[in-house]
Amino acid sequence: MSVRILTSVGEAVRPHLDALARLRIAVFRDYPYLYDGDMAYEQRYLEAYACSRRSVFVLALDGDHVVGCSTGIPLVDETPAIQQPFVQRGMVLGEVFYFGESVLLPAYRGQGIGHRFFDAREHHAQSLHGYRWTAFCAVERALDDPRRPDDYRPNDAFWIKRGYQRQDNMFCTLDWTETGADQPTPHHLRFWLRPLDA
Repeated sequence: MSVRILTSVGEAVRPHLDALARLRIAVFRDYPYLYDGDMAYEQRYLEAYACSRRSVFVLALDGDHVVGCSTGIPLVDETPAIQQPFVQRGMVLGEVFYFGESVLLPAYRGQGIGHRFFDAREHHAQSLHGYRWTAFCAVERALDDPRRPDDYRPNDAFWIKRGYQRQDNMFCTLDWTETGADQPTPHHLRFWLRPLDA
């Protein structure tokens, strides 16, 4: 498969927002997020990123079809729920560039696109100057969660290889509706950090 990578900053991504919303719903429906998404929420979420002048969207395209996306945004433009763990640690919000997510359709995985997503976002953060850290968070699930597929492999080894360090005392709680549920429930997410000059 021939996949090209396109980097868009801020408002430039707007023509792709509906496709990105559908992609996020499709990928996050799987374990470990089990997210029963809706377009209205997705459009609000992505709109906030598009409105940030320093945000970045790294798109993976097969022809004109969006098959993957990775996002980043200055932490100062994120929600209080994401900012609070950094405030509690005494970190300067303006020195952190936050990575929102990387989503990629299953057929395109294992081709190095995940590394290209991180490369592009880290390069973007470096180009802005003044950022000392990149960070993201990921949902925590119990090792014996009965919904865990037999072939599921967490991304921890990949993130560690990229230089990210799992934080033992930085968590946030976000609510979403899981598949098969009728209302949102809280979910525990752990942060991973990397010095930008590492």
